[in-house]
Amino acid sequence: MSVRSDADVVICGAGIAGAAAAYFLAVEHGQKHVCLVDDGPPLSLTSDKSTECYRNWWPGPGSAMVDFSNRSIDLLENIARRTNNRIAMARRGYVFATGLETGVEALRAQAEAGSALGSGDLREHGASTTSYIPHTESGWENSPAGIDLLTDPKLIQQHFPGFSKDTKGLLHVRRCGWLTAQQLGAWYLEEARAAGARIVSGKLVQVDCAGGRVAGVTIAGEQGEHTINTERLVLSPGPYLHDVGQLLGLDLPVYCEGHVKVVLRDTKNGMPADSPLVLWMDPVRLPWSDEEREALAEDTSMRYLLDEFPGGVHGRPTGAAGHHYALMLWTYDVHKAAPTFPMAWDPHMPEIIIRGISRMLPGMNAYLDALPKTEVDGGYYCKTPENRPLVGPLPVEGAYVNAAYSGYGIMTSCAGGELIANHIMGATLPSYADALLPSRFGDPNYLDEFADATAGQM
Repeated sequence: MSVRSDADVVICGAGIAGAAAAYFLAVEHGQKHVCLVDDGPPLSLTSDKSTECYRNWWPGPGSAMVDFSNRSIDLLENIARRTNNRIAMARRGYVFATGLETGVEALRAQAEAGSALGSGDLREHGASTTSYIPHTESGWENSPAGIDLLTDPKLIQQHFPGFSKDTKGLLHVRRCGWLTAQQLGAWYLEEARAAGARIVSGKLVQVDCAGGRVAGVTIAGEQGEHTINTERLVLSPGPYLHDVGQLLGLDLPVYCEGHVKVVLRDTKNGMPADSPLVLWMDPVRLPWSDEEREALAEDTSMRYLLDEFPGGVHGRPTGAAGHHYALMLWTYDVHKAAPTFPMAWDPHMPEIIIRGISRMLPGMNAYLDALPKTEVDGGYYCKTPENRPLVGPLPVEGAYVNAAYSGYGIMTSCAGGELIANHIMGATLPSYADALLPSRFGDPNYLDEFADATAGQM
């Protein structure tokens, strides 16, 4: 059966980015006929695989990503206030830790750079300081912003007793935390639907570009084809962005990486229930007994477990004290991959991450003698070469993109939804808009700025 309908705007993808765009178009701009298209349940492909965190902590060049995330956090806080904190927004901060003297200097340099870009004032705390303000377990209204650098091991142990006693420096970035992505996405969709937006189940299979501009789309679903007449199309299809872009004849500069998280019931309180998100900056060698080391050395397929692993193992608690879980991640083996579901991952990953994070949190050693049951889940980060999103008009008139959010789609969904809606409706654009335009890749000098830059990957 073939069905025809009309829409002011069609959004391909009902993940968090598409849902946010629908909210800002339908509610904030009053577009009565916004249509979200997805061949799966809303918020189910990668949006429900998130660590659900947010941060205003980004590298340069320039302050675009800090400004973008600060705007998004402003909007998220407004939603939390309006909904009696339905989205469970909390601001415990992100903590970056090192056991190396050189690592302390690296943290200081990062803090100075982050402060200059707009992440907040830097405060350094040594042995005699009494000015450090600990984080609160819930809420955000009375939490400090800015950045705290702790350089005294005794002070670190006083406030973070779960850390390894040889931790020499700790950087606490304060305008960071987490929320419930499911409730945020549900709120976007509820508000958008109440304002007239609708969801069509099916796969976008064709875009009519009559006369060089968008004139309509064809959706293939269980009930047959559905043709929607529209002059405006937004691409927000998560990891399928490159494939969907080809329906417009575009070769978008994106690729995918698989990212996996490991969750265990933290019955031994290895990761304290009141902890911020914590990240160990130093390279790590996994702890093994002499017998285990000898056995691994004899097995060529397992010998890599004796190698030095890169820094970056991190995690956070989730759930109430006494019943909480440790959610852990480590991008030690990330590579480009075509999105394939269900995902596959290294079967040793849970043990690798538990052993790795025990370098920072020795309480996790309690799990090494008898590894607990873990849950492993993940999704794909759709990324641009410099790891900034694509938000704005595409070369085909009437076509837009709000995608390539890598691992930060939840936290920046508000600012991204607002920005793409402003592009479509011709509203005033913020200072960071140009830095996120797809057309930036047409500038031969653009990527030269990022040749030696870090990509803001956690």
